[in-house]
Amino acid sequence: MTFSVHGLAVSRGIAIGRAVIVASSRVDVAHYFVQAEEVEGEIERLRHARNAVAEEILKVQHSLNELESTDAHPELTALLDVHLMLLQDEQLTSGVKHWIVDRHYNAEWALTTQLEVIARQFDEMEDPYLRERKADLEQVVERMLRVMRGVASPVAGGSRPVHDNTSEVPLVLIAHDLSPADMLQFKQSVFAGFVTDVGGKTSHTAIVARSMDIPAVVGARSASHLVKQDDWVIIDGDAGVVLVDPSPILLAEYGFKQRQGEVERERLSRLKNTPAVTLDGQKIELLANIEQPEDAAAALKAGAVGVGLFRSEFLFMGRDGKLPDEEEQYQAYRRAVEGMQGLPVTIRTVDVGADKPLDRSASRAGEDHLNPALGLRAIRWSLSEPSMFLAQLRAILRAAAHGPVNLLIPMLAHASEIRQTLVLVNRAREQLASAGVPQGAVKLGAMIEVPAAALTIPLFLRHFDFLSVGTNDLIQYTLAIDRADEAVSHLYDPVHPAVLHLLASTIAQCREQGKGVSVCGEMAGDVTLTRLLLGLGLRSFSMHPSQILAVKQQILRCDTGRLQTWAQSVLAAEDPAALMVD
Repeated sequence: MTFSVHGLAVSRGIAIGRAVIVASSRVDVAHYFVQAEEVEGEIERLRHARNAVAEEILKVQHSLNELESTDAHPELTALLDVHLMLLQDEQLTSGVKHWIVDRHYNAEWALTTQLEVIARQFDEMEDPYLRERKADLEQVVERMLRVMRGVASPVAGGSRPVHDNTSEVPLVLIAHDLSPADMLQFKQSVFAGFVTDVGGKTSHTAIVARSMDIPAVVGARSASHLVKQDDWVIIDGDAGVVLVDPSPILLAEYGFKQRQGEVERERLSRLKNTPAVTLDGQKIELLANIEQPEDAAAALKAGAVGVGLFRSEFLFMGRDGKLPDEEEQYQAYRRAVEGMQGLPVTIRTVDVGADKPLDRSASRAGEDHLNPALGLRAIRWSLSEPSMFLAQLRAILRAAAHGPVNLLIPMLAHASEIRQTLVLVNRAREQLASAGVPQGAVKLGAMIEVPAAALTIPLFLRHFDFLSVGTNDLIQYTLAIDRADEAVSHLYDPVHPAVLHLLASTIAQCREQGKGVSVCGEMAGDVTLTRLLLGLGLRSFSMHPSQILAVKQQILRCDTGRLQTWAQSVLAAEDPAALMVD
């Protein structure tokens, strides 16, 4: 029976496929297909892991029996017996073999898939004792995964090929939550789209989904509980709807929509080499936001004239507490600079915290805060870890020797932070010079994403060559809304009068002083806001490569002279959204 789950539309397009339910704690399990001749080997890996765990349990039981008083451990003894029985459970072993033999899942993926199937059965049991046995099953599976991890292939398919003969049926991922680091692992994955129970429209998980240009819905609340393993699912990334067990008529309808989307993208691709110039001759700069050096290729393919935001924090995440050193960062930044073939690259210093935490062992930025969005994040963390910050600054300055680089500092709000930052930038330059290491000149910029910064623009213009408005955080902090929380997502309003006044004032002051200003937040890539931003005087937009051509199409149809008067009326309105309708 068909039913729908509603969430937030965060990444356009339609995905149709079988559901793969993954618990958040097991997102990092390898997901790839195996060839027919590899099936027996995967079953053997599974058998080896099961036997190894059983041997571990038997050793523990043996050591307990050797103790003088085994009566002191009756509960432990009983628990070990339960774990042994679960290891031999026919439903577990036969189910895992089904996923390997029939669907060609690798052993780890098959194991966690069957775990989700059985776990749901435990959840539906009336007896509380039996329901609690789900935790025992999860522990057994985790132990088997640890045994297999030594020979497991990279997460999400990494270096494994996705074979044509086994990937004819598309797959979509359903999870309670995905971290931004998890999302990066899916860039070369087997999944055609994803759905999460939690998350906001401008959470970094949603942002990375848009950068991958795959259909996604977040904030779907109970999707991971309502959808069953292997259900047919349609993800409508435009409407924020998930259709489960769709009828043949719905499948045909959405299949048509899917093909229409592909035709539209093909049509837009013809604009790649068309200059972004308005009807009245205003040249508009369209830049790309990237997360990894390899994303430079997508930026060029979309016709970007540079990188307006390289989010360096993704080099720091998902590393089990080991931060990248100066040399590793330098090589990454250099690849991005060289990948852009002489076009400018703006590298933002590490912006961790809030919904982009580091591993707990990495630093204080990984600690829990009462409110992570207001805690030790972005430049605050960098200034608290000067040796780390200097290493990053040196790496960026070294990369600038290979092409034009702009250095962007996130979340500045205080004059004291600006002074400390400038001191460290100069120190990094001096350290490289004294060591005789080549470095390049960089333009220095600041992110305007805190209301305090937007209200003190003259201070920033005295110290920086350019400004970049991070509208995601500016909206969050202006309206006191957690942008990752779907419960308040309806209050997240890019055209709230307060937000628009801060944005318009920032743009106007930069233009008066002849300083560059761009918007690198999600507003820049929202085609419904392109006309308004142009009317407010913005001439530099930075967005994910997948959004560039659609925004360019809007720009080619606009006359900024006419838009200016309209934009001022929107700015003066009590309800700006009412004037945004064409």
